[in-house]
Amino acid sequence: MTSEEPIWPAATVVFWRQAEGGPQVLMGQRGAAAVFMPSKYVFPGGRLDAADATGAAPALDARCAARLAAHCPPDAPQPTALAAAALRELAEETGLTPASDARWRFIFRAITPPGRTRRFDARFFLVPALGASGDSETFAGAEDELSHLHWIGLTEARALDLPFITEVVLAEVQALLAGTDQPGVPFFDNSGPVPTFRRIP
Repeated sequence: MTSEEPIWPAATVVFWRQAEGGPQVLMGQRGAAAVFMPSKYVFPGGRLDAADATGAAPALDARCAARLAAHCPPDAPQPTALAAAALRELAEETGLTPASDARWRFIFRAITPPGRTRRFDARFFLVPALGASGDSETFAGAEDELSHLHWIGLTEARALDLPFITEVVLAEVQALLAGTDQPGVPFFDNSGPVPTFRRIP
């Protein structure tokens, strides 16, 4: 595998809710036979489908859309397609759909480094679960891509078997939900031979 391995656009939802002990996020475990990140605990998400370009998408404010479009090649998917993919993946993997007025916030972007079995340009959305439709306890409408779906506190989540980038996202989420200001969206850019970190203003 070389740095020429294709990089697929992807979208992920950090679905969160407020509990008595503090904020919780929804996570599940990938199958042991999965090609990419087997047995790891992750947030719901996945690669864009062609249909996402015209699929149902949540409303994005202008700043969120502009950030999603930053540092992208001309043929990159539109912000609405990324949001549509995130919405679809959340519904498929958890059986849940956010409330129509839920605020979608683009909080993180990471491109998988060269040499991995799959490479993705993944955008992470922080979305509140308040008012979501579907069974948020048994996840009865979920497909079988993720197992052990459950809500977990942010500190407890760090004890799970997580991909490195998920650990970084969790730290970002913890800071944001504690009220810390985000000075631009963190972007781990591994698209080229030299890893680059920047913040998207």
